[in-house]
Amino acid sequence: MTERGPIGGFILAGGKSLRMGSAKGLLPFAGKPLVKHLAQLLEGTTEPPVIIGPPGDYAGLGLRVVADDRRDAGPLGGISTALRVSSCAWNLIVGCDLPFLTTDWLSHLIQRASDSPADAILPLNERGLEPLCAMYRKRIQPDLSEALDRGVRKITDALAKLTTETIAPTEWKQFDPRGRLFKNINTPADYEDASRSLDEGSTR
Repeated sequence: MTERGPIGGFILAGGKSLRMGSAKGLLPFAGKPLVKHLAQLLEGTTEPPVIIGPPGDYAGLGLRVVADDRRDAGPLGGISTALRVSSCAWNLIVGCDLPFLTTDWLSHLIQRASDSPADAILPLNERGLEPLCAMYRKRIQPDLSEALDRGVRKITDALAKLTTETIAPTEWKQFDPRGRLFKNINTPADYEDASRSLDEGSTR
């Protein structure tokens, strides 16, 4: 835990997984459902991780599951839901389809929050911001809810008027020289690639 108190831990698993054809969080990975793999990464650095998604899909995993407050609101809706139910000032929120995250990286991200006055801390990739592996303050939940009311669905648009801090690739790549921390699973081919990398021992 940081000097700012306990950290909320949330895994967003409410997506429709249209390209995958099945719930991504339930894909077997490292001998367990992917969402359970991520929960174990968060354990020890956050409060007990909470899944934001359909309770019926993720029952029986030994984790708390909270349904999205809004249907079809995308990841922004999931972040808003997570911050609403959180009791922590700072919250680590990750997508359920990021198999290459590491405990060392997540611990570093959390530590950055302890030293920051920002509303949110997001890694910056060559493709842009990575809002689905980021730190968010609970206090911005009303702002996100108001953005959703206005029809905003893009996370970065909802954060535009808030104070954000970015983590440059030169910093986060110290934890992942191959640059795969934020490579997610969208298709069966992505899943096969991640599973092959696991077999090769590259997810340590």
